[in-house]
Amino acid sequence: MRYIDLPEFGGPEKMQLAQGDVPVAGAGEVLIRVEAAGVNRPDVVQRAGFYPPPAGASPVLGLEVAGQVAAVGEGVTRWQVGERVCALTNGGGYAEYALAPAAQCLPVPEGLTAVEAAALPETFFTVWSNLIHRAHLKQGETLLVHGGSSGIGTSAIQIAVSLGVRVFATAGSAEKCAACKKLGAERAINYREQDFVAEVRAATNNRGADVILDMVGGDYVDRNIQAAAQDGRIVNIAFLAGARVEVNMLPVMLKRLTLTGSTLRPQRPEVKAAIARDLLEQVWPLVATGKIRPQIAATFPLADVAAAHRLMESSNHIGKIVLEI
Repeated sequence: MRYIDLPEFGGPEKMQLAQGDVPVAGAGEVLIRVEAAGVNRPDVVQRAGFYPPPAGASPVLGLEVAGQVAAVGEGVTRWQVGERVCALTNGGGYAEYALAPAAQCLPVPEGLTAVEAAALPETFFTVWSNLIHRAHLKQGETLLVHGGSSGIGTSAIQIAVSLGVRVFATAGSAEKCAACKKLGAERAINYREQDFVAEVRAATNNRGADVILDMVGGDYVDRNIQAAAQDGRIVNIAFLAGARVEVNMLPVMLKRLTLTGSTLRPQRPEVKAAIARDLLEQVWPLVATGKIRPQIAATFPLADVAAAHRLMESSNHIGKIVLEI
């Protein structure tokens, strides 16, 4: 099979198209003939040498795929050869064949292409686990999403709106703000021109946001504390602007705030399986009816993976970047 090799860490040019053996499905695994693979920030961080795969996982980049089941391992009864699936992998997605735990596979929602289906697992697993399992977001609350035009952001906006949540989002251009509003955000705040703390507090009668989903970090950490409502929950899933910060913790105590965060990849298989079950039951029907739809920014052939990573690093995209294989 063809796959993307990474002989050494570094820039996008370090990735190379290579030939290798097709992996063999072990117990509890599914072998997928990949038609499309999502490109995500963790891939970029791994390529640079700062996000090593868990023990036993494929060193090949790629955390989500869509395609057809090519083989199943011992003990797998849920999936049959030939079925269309999308899956959260533990690595190995940038290839013509990839392995995934059977419990992390989901059926391709009716009406979706392989490209659209490949844009679902990593972002939807991440958003659901952090907003619902960790932050306990519920109907009637207010959510602030940073990076609203990213793959995570566009997914978070749609999922939250479907739950009856009031959504605010930050983005870096008028075009990106318009995209956030089109997806259901009540207000999109251009962080280059507006102070999101002031905007959120003004729009909520000085109450603030119940939940804040942040991938920026840096000075946003302290500003999130200012923007949060009483008993608010702030969830960090990345620190693009830096993880070492100095903050005033007094408001955390006075507001009874929860500061938390997570990474998806190292979590236990049973945790990921529970997220998959929730998505199948509560989100997949909305995807099938078109109420929630993955937003595709661009597609690239597998051989052009370096261009896909350069676009990801530029942040000049709205939605997901996908490799067609």
